[in-house]
Amino acid sequence: MTSVPESPVPATVQLSRVVLSQADIDRALTRIAHEILESNKGSQDLVLLGIPRRGYPLAVRLAAKIAAADPSVDPAAIVGQLDVTMFRDDLSHQPTRPPYPTQLPRTGIDNKVVVLIDDVLYSGRTIRAALDALVDLGRPRIVRLAVLIDRGHRELPIRADHVGKNLPTSSAEKVRVRLEETDTADGCPVNEVVIEAAVEATA
Repeated sequence: MTSVPESPVPATVQLSRVVLSQADIDRALTRIAHEILESNKGSQDLVLLGIPRRGYPLAVRLAAKIAAADPSVDPAAIVGQLDVTMFRDDLSHQPTRPPYPTQLPRTGIDNKVVVLIDDVLYSGRTIRAALDALVDLGRPRIVRLAVLIDRGHRELPIRADHVGKNLPTSSAEKVRVRLEETDTADGCPVNEVVIEAAVEATA
């Protein structure tokens, strides 16, 4: 009895390309900050809630840009963090991680214009969880959504009000937002957005 040799498994390599540089991210956030002020007709009753992990530092940066445009704003007073871990409907499919603390501004969110901030909008499930989490915390007057990247492939009817960059991708690709507050490359802080894709290696 002769054995049939198994076909070799094709080797793959991970390719990565930068689609937004630090300057690109800064310009996108500046534009989003001005859009938020314009849609709200000013900074009255404005609250920015960042979704961990990278949504929160983006919210802090946006608050600073809003304060630069409107000196009456105290950026620290309008920023909070909204953890959605326990409200997700896909916990069994996600790597286990400890929840981050939810921290609201001192004025709370009742009757406020709340802008949820996240790094990448993909399936929409994170934002659905964020909306459920908000219900437990108060009753905002308006809820809007700002994201740095919208990559499509929505599974729920959720749309961002403010988008830094629309980035069409395949479902096999990964979009990585790297911020100096949360990420390093070769031991150095980094600010960039990259697309990663696995491709078969050629001989």
